[in-house]
Amino acid sequence: MKYLTTAGPDVERGTAPAYGCSVTSSEHHAVLDNRRDPVTAQVLELFWAASQAFYDNYDEAAARHDLTRMQAFVLANLMSGPKPMRFLAEHLKCEPSNITGLVDRMEARGLVTREPDPEDRRVKRITATEVGRASFDAVWGGLTFAAEPLAGLSGAERETLRDLLARVVPNAKAAE
Repeated sequence: MKYLTTAGPDVERGTAPAYGCSVTSSEHHAVLDNRRDPVTAQVLELFWAASQAFYDNYDEAAARHDLTRMQAFVLANLMSGPKPMRFLAEHLKCEPSNITGLVDRMEARGLVTREPDPEDRRVKRITATEVGRASFDAVWGGLTFAAEPLAGLSGAERETLRDLLARVVPNAKAAE
């Protein structure tokens, strides 16, 4: 698995180490605070495994459409409309210069456009093109990570899982 919040070219290429270092799930478990109860430790391990599986699947889906994970993440952020480059940098936890290079490459491929903000011409707003939107839709449609396991849950169980995750993950919003 690669790590979303590590900044730099390794992130864009999808070769950055997991969570800023190379650790296996069992090594990660070894560093858990021993004062945690066993259930909390198990939940943390399941979060770790789920995030690893999700990012692995996201990388595969993006690669099938000639995108890096970071390019797909940029497009995902643009699906609701144009965003300032600073927003993208902050949201993707990258330095603004990394977003500049990433957007340069995406613009050259026709995935995004860059235009001055009408209210502040110093600010550049990035917009997904139709090609970019179609590319992201294809990536999103190719994510299989949770489809089968979630299909085994009833509607009520999925709602409970959603509600519990929303309580555990600060500022998380479920798609409506």
